[in-house]
Amino acid sequence: MSSLSKANLAASVHQRLLNVARVEARPFNEVLQYFAMERLLYRLSCSTHQGSFVLKGALLFRAWNVADGRATRDIDLLAFVDNAPENLSAIFREVCMIESEDGLVFDPDSIDARTIKESADYEGVRIRFRGLLGTARINMQIDVGFGDIVHPRAATAGYPVILGLPAPTLRMYPPETVIAEKVEAMIHLGSLNSRMKDFYDIWQLSQKLEFDPEVLSEAIRKTLKNRETEPIPFDELKANLLGNNAIEKQWSAFLEKSGVTGPDSFLEALDQIGILVGPLLERIDHLY
Repeated sequence: MSSLSKANLAASVHQRLLNVARVEARPFNEVLQYFAMERLLYRLSCSTHQGSFVLKGALLFRAWNVADGRATRDIDLLAFVDNAPENLSAIFREVCMIESEDGLVFDPDSIDARTIKESADYEGVRIRFRGLLGTARINMQIDVGFGDIVHPRAATAGYPVILGLPAPTLRMYPPETVIAEKVEAMIHLGSLNSRMKDFYDIWQLSQKLEFDPEVLSEAIRKTLKNRETEPIPFDELKANLLGNNAIEKQWSAFLEKSGVTGPDSFLEALDQIGILVGPLLERIDHLY
C-alpha cells in the first residue's frame, strides 16, 4: 500500500472512530485506545505466537458483554513462554511488524519490556510501546503473567470488534478463573486489600453471569493451591476485610471515580459476593 493510501486509510478510520465516540457518548481517546488494543490482539492472533498466550484482565468483560463503564488502557495476558523480558520483547516486535489494513502502525523500535513485581511471590513482564493512527499517538501497555492455573480450560473465541474489521481469535480466561484469582487475593491480602476493583468485578460477575458451583469451586480450589493460599470460611474473610476501618470510604470513592453503579455500601457488596462465594469456600476444606 502506498504512503498516500496508508494516510487516507488512517484518516478514514480516524473519522469512523470519531463517529463511534459521538454515538456512544464516549471520549474519543478511550475509543481509540480500545481500537488499538483490539487490533494489537488481532496481530497477535495472526502470529505464530497465538497459542502461547491467554487473554485475561479487564478486556474480557467486553468479550462477555458485561459492560461496567470503566475504561482500561492495558492488555493483560497469561503466557506460556520463557519469561525473560528480552524474549517477550522479541515476540512482540514480531507482532508489531504484522501489517493489517486498519490504519494503525505499531512501532517495534519503541518496545520496552521490564520485569514487574506485583508481590513477593509474583513476577511478570510489562511491555510498553507506541502505536500511531495517522498523527494520533497511542501509548500501548501489555502486562504478561506466568504460572497461573486456568480452570475450566481456556477456550478459543473471537474478540468483539469496533469497526467490523477481522476479529482477533485467541484463547481467553473463563469467568471462573477471574473470580478464583480475585477471591485468592481477598484471602491473601485480608484487611490490607484496597483493590476495590476486584470486589466490584466479583460482584458484577455474580449479578450478570450464571455459574456451575462445582466448576467455580474447583477453579477456586486450584488457584488457592497453586498460589499456596490456605482457604478460610467466608465469615472469617468478611471479618478480616471489615477490619479495615477505611474500606467503606474506599468503596464509595471507587464508585464515584469509576462512574459505575453498584451497591451503596461495601458491606452490601460483600454480602452479595458471599451468596456466590461463601458456600464454595465452605466446601474447600483443605488443599493437600
